[in-house]
Amino acid sequence: MAAPKMFDLVDNVAIVTGGNGGIGRGIALGLAEAGASIAILARNEEKSCATLKEIEAHGVKAIALKLDVTRRDDLRPAFEEVERKLGPVTILVNNAGVAVSKSVLKYNADDWDRVIETNLNSVFFLSQIAAQSMAQRSGGKIINIASEYSRLGSPSVASYSASKGGLVQLTKSIAIELARKNIQVNAIVPGWITTEMTAPAQSGPFHDEIIMRTPAGRFGEPEELAGAAIFLASHASDFVTGSVVYVDGGYAIR
Repeated sequence: MAAPKMFDLVDNVAIVTGGNGGIGRGIALGLAEAGASIAILARNEEKSCATLKEIEAHGVKAIALKLDVTRRDDLRPAFEEVERKLGPVTILVNNAGVAVSKSVLKYNADDWDRVIETNLNSVFFLSQIAAQSMAQRSGGKIINIASEYSRLGSPSVASYSASKGGLVQLTKSIAIELARKNIQVNAIVPGWITTEMTAPAQSGPFHDEIIMRTPAGRFGEPEELAGAAIFLASHASDFVTGSVVYVDGGYAIR
């Protein structure tokens, strides 16, 4: 099999949650460049429209739907609308995420629940919906965006760390069950990437600590997640499931 064909995503339909900015945008553009039709599911319609134009410049079909992934009753209707407009979904990228930076002593129930609902619960329920569809055609790819905090502790983002740690274990668990249905489920762990979420860490002492720990000596760019996502979305990864791929400039190994 020729290498370009292995990574060809033509005739695929990909959903990217939170695909209108940061890592999600970088992945959505990468999948589009590889030939996939793209559905962005995100809350900010203005950002989605701007990203939609960038995706369509690659000559693929694309839509953007307004969706808050914490609203469970909205997940299936959104998924079904994507399939009506673009065709059967073959790739799901669970990227939408939030973080609350606060001392454990000052967390409240809403802080905790919002992070867990966004970063973990929504991934399970949307993956369940996608898997039910993919199983009918005996194939599909689910890619979850995790975090370095899935394996490292932090004094100020307990809910975020817990949600991403749970996400990695969820990835492994559903990968086992769905493997016989030819649905591969994997996770990507980004390092420190230049996004709105990491903006507070891009200056001051914490920035210097990150750079010192990262062998590559810099923050990554959202587009640098695209290669791993294309691999995990393509036939090149048909025998890869339950894996965690680090795209972090070496941060995890130091």
